[in-house]
Amino acid sequence: MISSLAIFAAVSVITPWLTRRLGRRVFAVIALVPAAAFVLLLTWMPGVLAGTPVVESISWIPELDIALSFRMDALALILSLVVTGIGALVLLSCTWYFNDDEPALGRFASLLLAFAGVMLGLVTSDDVFVLFTFWEATSVLSYLLIGHYTGRKESRGAALQALTVTTFGGLAMLVGLVLLAVEGGTTSLSELIANPVTGAAAEWGIALVLVGAISKSALVPFHFWLPAAMAAPTPVSAYLHAAAMVKAGVYLVARLAPGYADLSVWHPIVIGLGVLTMLVGGWRALRQYDLKLLLAYGTVSQLGFLVLVTGFGTRDAALAGVALLLAHAMFKATLFLTVGIVDHAAGTRDWRRLSGLGRRMPVVAAIAALAAASMAGIPPLLGFVAKEGVLTAFLDAGAEGGSIAIWAWIALIGAVAGSVLTFAYTARFLWGAFSTKPDVPPTPLHAPGAAIAIAPATLAVASLVAAFAIPFIEPLLAAYADELPGGHDTHLALWHGFEPALFISLGIFAVGGLLVWARREVARLQAAVVPMVDSSRGYLGIVSAVDRMAAAVTTAIQSRGLPGYLTIIVAVFIGGLGTATILNSEWPSDIRLWDFSSQPFIAFVMCVAAIAAVVVRQRMTAVLLVSVTGYGLVLLFGMSGAPDLALTQALVETIVIVVFVLVLRRLPKQIAQRNPPVHKLARGIIGGVAGLVMGVIGLVALGARVEPTIAGGLPALSLEAHGKNIVNVMLVDIRAWDTLGEISVLVAVATGVASLIFVSGRTGGAPRLDDGDLGLDRRDRMRPLPEAASSIRAPRTSLANTDGETDAAAEAASTRQTWLLAGRTISPRNRSILIEVLVRLLFHPAIVVSVFLLFVGHNAPGGGFAGGLLAGLALVARYLAGGRYELGEAAPVDAGRLLGTGLLLAAGTATASLFFSGVPLESAWFETEVPVLGTISIGTSTLFDIGVYLVVVGLVLDILRSLGGEVDRQQEHADDDVDDPEPAPTEGVRA
Repeated sequence: MISSLAIFAAVSVITPWLTRRLGRRVFAVIALVPAAAFVLLLTWMPGVLAGTPVVESISWIPELDIALSFRMDALALILSLVVTGIGALVLLSCTWYFNDDEPALGRFASLLLAFAGVMLGLVTSDDVFVLFTFWEATSVLSYLLIGHYTGRKESRGAALQALTVTTFGGLAMLVGLVLLAVEGGTTSLSELIANPVTGAAAEWGIALVLVGAISKSALVPFHFWLPAAMAAPTPVSAYLHAAAMVKAGVYLVARLAPGYADLSVWHPIVIGLGVLTMLVGGWRALRQYDLKLLLAYGTVSQLGFLVLVTGFGTRDAALAGVALLLAHAMFKATLFLTVGIVDHAAGTRDWRRLSGLGRRMPVVAAIAALAAASMAGIPPLLGFVAKEGVLTAFLDAGAEGGSIAIWAWIALIGAVAGSVLTFAYTARFLWGAFSTKPDVPPTPLHAPGAAIAIAPATLAVASLVAAFAIPFIEPLLAAYADELPGGHDTHLALWHGFEPALFISLGIFAVGGLLVWARREVARLQAAVVPMVDSSRGYLGIVSAVDRMAAAVTTAIQSRGLPGYLTIIVAVFIGGLGTATILNSEWPSDIRLWDFSSQPFIAFVMCVAAIAAVVVRQRMTAVLLVSVTGYGLVLLFGMSGAPDLALTQALVETIVIVVFVLVLRRLPKQIAQRNPPVHKLARGIIGGVAGLVMGVIGLVALGARVEPTIAGGLPALSLEAHGKNIVNVMLVDIRAWDTLGEISVLVAVATGVASLIFVSGRTGGAPRLDDGDLGLDRRDRMRPLPEAASSIRAPRTSLANTDGETDAAAEAASTRQTWLLAGRTISPRNRSILIEVLVRLLFHPAIVVSVFLLFVGHNAPGGGFAGGLLAGLALVARYLAGGRYELGEAAPVDAGRLLGTGLLLAAGTATASLFFSGVPLESAWFETEVPVLGTISIGTSTLFDIGVYLVVVGLVLDILRSLGGEVDRQQEHADDDVDDPEPAPTEGVRA
């Protein structure tokens, strides 16, 4: 199972690349993944039926007893077959549903395949927290799929609504799972069901878990998100909202029923909300003109029916419930796919504009009729078999008496009333989609091709065949149902004779037909009756209230610019931590003022520089003074025996200075020259108190230790990880999870900075000399320098002064020997031969040293972070000496790809051990003897460090491209607009 999930993940990652080469045919290729999983699952069926579930487990977080544990039993197998079988058919249908020019087709295909893999992981997870992880992943992926058409406001709104509602339910579910796991003493779902938790913890825990289930399966009052999600492409509706995602809540109810159906909180939620949802969804479906919305509200109704039956708590109801689940997945996916065909052919889903489709699309009409008959419970289809089983189970439970009887009669009445509405809206769907309406002209059609009907036809025929093959299917369904108590050991069959359930079905058909016949009167009644449950208005009201509150709070506390923000932040810091510090009872017993004689002097210089930075009025001076405090830390670290920290701090401080300089180029030289600061005394007091609080906190922290330090065990752990540098070993091995999180933050920072600077797409590398803007191509670079110089069109500010006269010195400089590839692309006045020579001589040694630091970091000062910073500084030097074109020549790579590759390498190293029965980030080493070099040891921690190195280099490169090169480009364009107010007649020509 774990390998199958890994294949789903791997193929989904490469799907965008495949799409660029195969176009929409990629769907047929990736459909092979769930199809192969479906076949594999069939081979496991004999063992599952024999009572031997397939179990796989890898320890993940042993301290919390969390494992990547998966269990394939009967219920998991049923849902897995639905997820993979219907997933393969839906993916195949996308081949003909979409065109090659569909926007973001590769992303859509990747997400849909990933969703299939995540759903497979959800229904097979045996650890409650792993299940929750997959649960939330389905919400995120459904958000992305529903919002596929990012240019449409309704798509974005529907996606956000679905994410908000299901995430809210998921958080409640997480609390419930924690209660059950803590009280039960295990995170294993199968153990929590085999040995149910009792008492208040069980009642509250199950209630919260059911909140998550009903939100995911769109039961009242959370039902409104599902119809809104119809803004998604129809294949998404056919899979997520009919066969897969919405079944997650039903699955969870069915999974928990054997252990917790007898709790007092269970039946009111499951049966009460199930009946209400079935009625609300069916009633709303009768009012819809959009075929897709009609099916959406019908899905809401059917989901209520499914939760009602699977959660009833008896063996017979469970048997009929899983049969109904299987039938619903097939007929509802079929109907959504047929609606997609109709929409594709007619260009509309409004049945008021459709006429004559049944005669001109007879195959599609026949497919829809079969699926609709199964949905309405008409024989001889699987839907009829399941519904008969449901009615019989409720009748038998009601006749037995006892505490379950009252709930059985409520469930029976609700199921009958809901089935009447189901029959009525099913007839409305068929008549609206395929009938010939006398007052509507024949709808123009665009033939989509016969192949598009393959997937729905397969599912419709399967619904018919399954009804006759139910004796062969029932053993799998019964393997789950037998886990529940009660019942009469009944069997599913297409014909049970003349029994009460059959006559109830005939009554359902009659009353439903009456509603169809009196549809005008029913429509008037619906228009006159206030909607029974309108949760969407409540949701919009809550969202609007939150927005208004957020706007009011923002206006109140963020209306005074940066000083106001900082004042609030620092005041909260002083009030919160200052109060906690005053209440502290643990103070250090002795205070050592300094560790070495120069420490007070360094601290004094740092304090003076910090105070001076506040006083000076020049921005650059303030930056340099602030950097004094940073370099003072370098000295303190170095003298305290922490060379790694000193090296890293020095490199970081230098990079920070460069970033400040790049930003300050676009700001006035003087600080607050237009708006002088006010309330200086108050600001000084707040800053001084904040510093005092921070100092006292540091003092308290020294005396707060009550347990022995773990530092004594670090050398042994470091040697165990084949490293002698404790700092680096901690970063890439002992506490590598922290480092993985930190570099993820760095990627997010780089993306955020670039997104603020770049007006349009930020992909690609820095500009190259052969981009066409300079008139210098690669052949020019191979010529003698004077000859190449004649072909360069330098910026107009470099060779002419404001009076239009030729600057002789600048002209002479343009023919001067250049030491950098793009040296002549910058203004000759700004060029320095000394800087060019130094950069030319030091760049390559700096890169070599950075690689050296990377590989020696495990045993000596260095590591991926320090090495990456040094390489970044080398790139900074190239940019400062030669401009953005020099940066493009020095690093002709996409910064985003460097960031992504580094993060992927680090994360891949973290998870690679899972494939070798290890735990995440468990290290492995390869050692060998090499002549001259001696023993060479390479471990997975080295690969992790390489990922860190790439992320840091990518971060620096991205910042140079955005704050440096892109700002330069925008400034040049602004200057050109000033010099040339009229647009030039041709592109690429400059004076």
